[in-house]
Amino acid sequence: MDRKRLGNTELFVTPVGMGVLTIGRTQLGLRVETGAAVIQHALESGINFLDTAEFYETYPYIRHALDALEPAFLSGALSRPIIASKSLAPSYVGMRRAIKDCREALGIDAIDIFLLHEVREAPDFENRTGAWECLLEAKDKGLVRAIGISTHHICAAADAINTPGLDILFPLINFRGLGIRKGASTGTKEEMEIVIKTAAERGIGVFSMKAFGGGNLLGDYTKALDYTTSLPGITSAMIGLGSEKDVDDAVAYFENRLPAGFIPDVSEKRMFVDRGDCEGCGACALRCTSKATRLDENGIAVIDQTKCVLCGYCAYVCPTRALIML
Repeated sequence: MDRKRLGNTELFVTPVGMGVLTIGRTQLGLRVETGAAVIQHALESGINFLDTAEFYETYPYIRHALDALEPAFLSGALSRPIIASKSLAPSYVGMRRAIKDCREALGIDAIDIFLLHEVREAPDFENRTGAWECLLEAKDKGLVRAIGISTHHICAAADAINTPGLDILFPLINFRGLGIRKGASTGTKEEMEIVIKTAAERGIGVFSMKAFGGGNLLGDYTKALDYTTSLPGITSAMIGLGSEKDVDDAVAYFENRLPAGFIPDVSEKRMFVDRGDCEGCGACALRCTSKATRLDENGIAVIDQTKCVLCGYCAYVCPTRALIML
């Protein structure tokens, strides 16, 4: 696969990246060796871009894969991947610790990309000024090569691209607009498209998340990727890949080898709730026609797998895209 420059940075990435969250504890919960094998397969298949986060607890998977591939890196048979991570830390001290932990956990001197994780409305960015100052300092010191934000919120993205020093925007975008927020309300994909295009015109590198809407758009596999990859300004689509088959399908699409009308096998997949994203609004339970979804004693959504029919209706009404198909 070709590699393209990410904005004005010196980072060159493949048009598809591997989101490592999928193999981690909060989602598939694969054993480290098993998950690392998926990462290794992705890198050996030509993908050179990985996304992780402090919150995901997936550094051990990446480190295991990097260690296994060290001979290939040293010989030049394979280039080291571009790695993006992020942290929810709001303070300078918290972000400094997050950067240090990432570097030590992955055994690297400098992190390619480090972001403020899941920035919401404008007050959220303002409340994390200390963390942003730490990122600016880390970049000056060479500990991080590029900095920015990840977000599901149009207003946060629009504000961020006006922020001095921002190199990277990692927004949520898909053809159905699932999970896109405009402040406290649901936003539209057209609004996010404008922000993405503007960011790229300003030299900000943009890579996208949730092309499949948390797995709920897998039935429209090629349509979903056709939409995301055609958007002006997006350099790479970050996709959650949980198996070697997932990797093979993604690589085949980006190498134009995927059969026309391809639909992945989802017979073994199930609907899950990302408990870190669920805000307990109850919209999913109200929408569920099979009575499989309810709120537990902590006010968090849970799904009875014996009743779930995989219709995906719950995902369409979730304001935080906490309902995913894995």
